[in-house]
Amino acid sequence: MKNIIYTIMAISICLISGRMLYSVIGGLPASLYGMIMYCLLLQLGWFNPDKVQQANQWGIKHMGICFIPAAVGVINHFELFQRHGYSIVAIILVTTFILITFVGILAEKYLTKRSKPAVDAEDY
Repeated sequence: MKNIIYTIMAISICLISGRMLYSVIGGLPASLYGMIMYCLLLQLGWFNPDKVQQANQWGIKHMGICFIPAAVGVINHFELFQRHGYSIVAIILVTTFILITFVGILAEKYLTKRSKPAVDAEDY
């Protein structure tokens, strides 16, 4: 129970900070600023990843409930999908490929840089 409260507080702090950042900077949605801050604070160790892991996994497991409103939006604008369906699918595929490629390149670059073993002076 403590971990759930800890996770809710951590996410709430980041979302509120994201809203404040959005009001100052603008540009990206406030929730995206909050997610970026949440990820950064987890990476920096300000939030304990072990405490938020279980609650975050539960949220991801039940995330499908969040997409029901999106499905309703698709049904409400079905005529747009009839007219521009192929274009929308093409855009989704191309941007997904670009995003996955970009994330893969960055992950490979940064993860291989971290995992290279240190060279001892005795090897020379």
